[in-house]
Amino acid sequence: MPTLQQRLLPSRHAAVHAEFARRVLPTPLPSPRLAIVNTALAASLGIDAPTADAVGTVALLAGNAGGEAAATVYAGHQFGVWVPQLGDGRALLLGEIDSADGPQEIQLKGAGQTPYSRMGDGRAVLRSSIREYLCSEAMHGLGIPTTRALSMVTSPARVRREQMETTAVVARVSPSFIRFGHFEFFAHHGRLEALRALADYVIDRHFPACRAHADPVLALFGEVVARTATLMADWQVVGFCHGVMNTDNMSILGLTLDYGPFGFLDGFDAGHICNHSDPSGRYAWDRQPGIGQWNLACLASALLPLTGQAGLEAALARYTGLFETALAARFAAKLGLADWEDERDWPLLTALLEQMNAERTDWTLFWRRLGDFAAQRNEAVRDLFVDRERFDRWAADYRRRLHGDAAARGRAMQAVNPRIVLRNWMAEAAIRAAEQEDFSLMAALAAALARPYADGIGDEAWAGLPPDWADGLSVSCSS
Repeated sequence: MPTLQQRLLPSRHAAVHAEFARRVLPTPLPSPRLAIVNTALAASLGIDAPTADAVGTVALLAGNAGGEAAATVYAGHQFGVWVPQLGDGRALLLGEIDSADGPQEIQLKGAGQTPYSRMGDGRAVLRSSIREYLCSEAMHGLGIPTTRALSMVTSPARVRREQMETTAVVARVSPSFIRFGHFEFFAHHGRLEALRALADYVIDRHFPACRAHADPVLALFGEVVARTATLMADWQVVGFCHGVMNTDNMSILGLTLDYGPFGFLDGFDAGHICNHSDPSGRYAWDRQPGIGQWNLACLASALLPLTGQAGLEAALARYTGLFETALAARFAAKLGLADWEDERDWPLLTALLEQMNAERTDWTLFWRRLGDFAAQRNEAVRDLFVDRERFDRWAADYRRRLHGDAAARGRAMQAVNPRIVLRNWMAEAAIRAAEQEDFSLMAALAAALARPYADGIGDEAWAGLPPDWADGLSVSCSS
């Protein structure tokens, strides 16, 4: 197959309008080393998987090839506060590839300063790069819309965060990295020609069916509302907490974007805050769906110069119903229910979540074991609770809702309740090994996360309760 260099085309997004992006030369990374590469993703892109001895490809993925890239400008609401200019402070679009799945943009994260770095050094540190690589691929394995990671290149170069840390560059892949904040920037600054050009580009490239609508911009917003609503449902049911759901971190395509201080639930806490930099809990697990709607309202405001207010308000009002429908369908599958009955099943689910929240029951283990319980193979799920009589009362109500073949039901439940997710302790273990220049644990973890629903693939160590030391882990916006 051809190499990345042979398939790479200029970014069409950057070329649409002069105000969208600035041309930038990446800052060379000293002594780059290809630490890990995603061979499956490379194959889907129709390129040879980069190897350590492919000097030219490694140089390209490190930002050392010498060619120009593009940094895009955007704004956003950060923790609810309006920031009029942000932009790609350390992310550079190398270009794009026409793949079997459509055009895919290739972006380097950590390749040096851009016009939007805002006093930053434009670098990404090793720990955050490992977390992004692993989590984007973990989400893909879970079937949740996400950006992807093609490679990670490391370097002995060091930068200061809370302490001195080594650097890395992740090559990210996505059909588009356009965010709500791109629209907010042009609307806020009154650059309506550019705003219109951006909307037209997104519609024609990513939502062509909207062009047939009487109001294509309104149709676009309706699509973004629907995708965001279902993405929030996807996050909730696997216990994923984004940690920094600013409007500049929200994908116009409904993808999970920008893996910073994220976390998956261990013991269930509805108000869990995964980001140490979020003391008010704005982006806690139980607040994510509401923040999704709040962010969509910001996008609607940005689109107001292009369409009518009444239509935007009506489209936004559909968010709650779309989210609840998607959430109900996902929980029905997790519970092994053939259908969802609002009057019976919301109370059933609520009672379960209340006990899990009170006892901090492990989120992933509970749902995985419930499949065996529903298939009448064992009752190991009961051992996750302290108040077993309370659980038994719930289980009696639950069993009355189950119908059909128990074995088939159990298999179906295991197909939607993952055995493993990327818990913080797993990422931390990979980081500690990588700091000693051992990337084998990272590679093994990436392979396990690619098959999160499978049993018996030799990685049982990842599928149990977190170790005691995991309680002391903390993540923040520093990366």
